[in-house]
Amino acid sequence: MKLYPLIALTCFAAALFGQEPATPAPEIPFDSVPNLLKLPANLYLGEASGVAIDSKKHIFVYSRGNTTGPAYGATASQILEFGPDGTYIREIGHNLYAWAFAHTVRVDKHDNLWAVDKGTDMIVKFNPAGRVVMVFGRKKEASDEGSEPWKHPNPPLPAVDGSFRQPTDVTWDTEDNIFISDGYINSRVAKFDKNGDWVKQWGGPTLPENRAHPKPLELNTPHSIAADAKGNIYVADRGHRRIQVFDHDGEFLREIRINVPPPSVIHPWLGNPPSAEGLAAQNGAPWAICITPGPTQYLYSADAMPGRIYKLTLDGQVLGVLGSSGRQMKQFGWIHELACPAENEIYAAEILNWRVQKLILHPGKTATSTN
Repeated sequence: MKLYPLIALTCFAAALFGQEPATPAPEIPFDSVPNLLKLPANLYLGEASGVAIDSKKHIFVYSRGNTTGPAYGATASQILEFGPDGTYIREIGHNLYAWAFAHTVRVDKHDNLWAVDKGTDMIVKFNPAGRVVMVFGRKKEASDEGSEPWKHPNPPLPAVDGSFRQPTDVTWDTEDNIFISDGYINSRVAKFDKNGDWVKQWGGPTLPENRAHPKPLELNTPHSIAADAKGNIYVADRGHRRIQVFDHDGEFLREIRINVPPPSVIHPWLGNPPSAEGLAAQNGAPWAICITPGPTQYLYSADAMPGRIYKLTLDGQVLGVLGSSGRQMKQFGWIHELACPAENEIYAAEILNWRVQKLILHPGKTATSTN
């Protein structure tokens, strides 16, 4: 256990990121549904990197399970489908050519399933029957001499239209245009039309002279992406600790920073307690985002440290927080993807705890702190 003086940390974070001092937000009471997923006796989740919900309330989990091969160069991707009550239904894409290292899974408004595989640099669209209907990107050939993970030269190599280097997520606007966050190396957003034809890209790595104060359109690990009912695109600019909002043509609209004081007690799931500087850089950094349906939409965002979920209006006002880092129910170990089919219903896929939690929020109740 390590205590952090919140006043000093708040001032430090404000100075570090050039923003107003942190503003407290109310804690939202919530429950986690016990024993959500009913797996067969011989089937296990690995790191749960993705979760999505379709119109029938079926749950799709993208897991780094079914692992084959050594730790280096293993195949670790598996999509499992469950019914609304968590009953196991089927595996989708067993031994698919695109599988290498699971990242995120999404369902579009037509109930098509989309998987983003960071290891193969591929994005695959499945129809509701589970058959492949569209493919983006191409993985390195096993026969290629020197086939190996991407390097990170500085300055980075220029991005190539239609190709990806460690993509992270996918979303769509009102006209079914496709937006892919391309992700760890290219640090851009790629736009395709509904037929899969290349349209444009925007964003790019941060210029060295702007690292302390990154400009709009500069991205550092765009890790998650979502769209609102107007077709605006929200990009979780994780490395810059902000969410950038664009229209569907890539015009910058606004920036959202989550600036809520961290809890007084931090229990890191992994590693040593962070320094004040390290915590300030992680607190509120968006790992996963989702936007609710409905006439009034809300934005949910999750960080890895201190391990909370934040509820926001679409213009960036923080309405409340929930959860903390840990291994118990209602605690989180690196939320990697969020699905929010309703304002008070959230699904959280966790890397470190190898699970998906279904969270039911109770905004009218009085919260009981777990810190």
